[in-house]
Amino acid sequence: MVEILIVVGLAVALFVGFNIGGSTTGPAFGPAVGAGIISKALAGTLMAVFFFVGAWTIGRRVVDTLGRELVYDPGVFTVETSIVVLFFIGGALFIGNYVGVPASTSMTAVGSIAGLGVATGELNWAVMGEIAVWWIVAPLVGFWVSVMIGRYVYPTINRWIAITSSEGALVELDRSGAVPLPRPGPNTTRREFFGTVTLVAISCLMAFSSGTSNIANAIAPLYGAGVELNLLLLLGSGAVAVGALTIARRTLDTLGNDLTALPLTAAIVVAIVSSGIVIGLSAIGIPASFVIIATMSIVGLGWGRATRTTTLSESIHGGEEPNVSVGALAAEEPGEEAPALGEEDPADIPSAADLFDPATTGRVILMQNLVPVLSTSGAYVTFWLLFRYVW
Repeated sequence: MVEILIVVGLAVALFVGFNIGGSTTGPAFGPAVGAGIISKALAGTLMAVFFFVGAWTIGRRVVDTLGRELVYDPGVFTVETSIVVLFFIGGALFIGNYVGVPASTSMTAVGSIAGLGVATGELNWAVMGEIAVWWIVAPLVGFWVSVMIGRYVYPTINRWIAITSSEGALVELDRSGAVPLPRPGPNTTRREFFGTVTLVAISCLMAFSSGTSNIANAIAPLYGAGVELNLLLLLGSGAVAVGALTIARRTLDTLGNDLTALPLTAAIVVAIVSSGIVIGLSAIGIPASFVIIATMSIVGLGWGRATRTTTLSESIHGGEEPNVSVGALAAEEPGEEAPALGEEDPADIPSAADLFDPATTGRVILMQNLVPVLSTSGAYVTFWLLFRYVW
């Protein structure tokens, strides 16, 4: 019976990993695929590779936090309870995808485990409090860092980055030496080559950051139940790879829209800021939500970019509310000279396509917080009933 339950638990964990691969490949590689730089097959392959690297290295720390430190007694993680926890995580993924707002698997996983811990009286409130504090601080850090970049640095970055489509191959192999080396194609400019390499590198960084944080959501309960960690890392990463190479083909376009709707420069800035914060938190064992941090980074970048036409004190304490739009992020085309701070013409910041609107932003934030609450309360009630009347 125990062997059968372990097989069931592994199957549920693999299902969660499969969905993680399908839902996180789009935000990571959507811009690169949308720009025609790499194919969906290559995007899935790169996602699988860099997710595994992140999971195998820094991801171990987050797995240990969720599987061993969040509860006083890891013995509460039996195979049966692990299956229930993973059920709530998988259910959250389904609910989020159904309403069109991918749920935070990190917050949902913590919520499910916390529900188990409260029901059994084993929740480590100190660790839970530390995680909750970082969940508040991290999006604020992402917001204000992006505000500063948008206000003071964005035009300069925008002049550096340009991805255009020149005729011929973007990259060729130089076979003149003993080892073939990649070099720009005959018609590829240095700016085009640099922008292309930068975009692919940032996508790989996002895949790496996803591995550092998200692998724990699929395997931490079974790790707490005593299943060997290296085996779980291999199986979980393998399931993510399958999802990245299959269902992600259908979600690369739709899930990537959140970033590809942005100008390329803004997408790169958001990716760097968000990935950097997620990797930093993972290094200290804190599971983080990339989507929430990225959302706040987008809002901060747009607001900082829009307020370049005013002084910072005016934008905070008075005057008209800045119009945060895609145009606010893309007032200059790559290569154009940036106006001095405070000298930009407000008419150069169009408002035709809003970067975010209150309804959409509110729906994202609501679902990102509501789903973990439902997961926590649902897990608590379920485990309370099971321990009282069944187990």
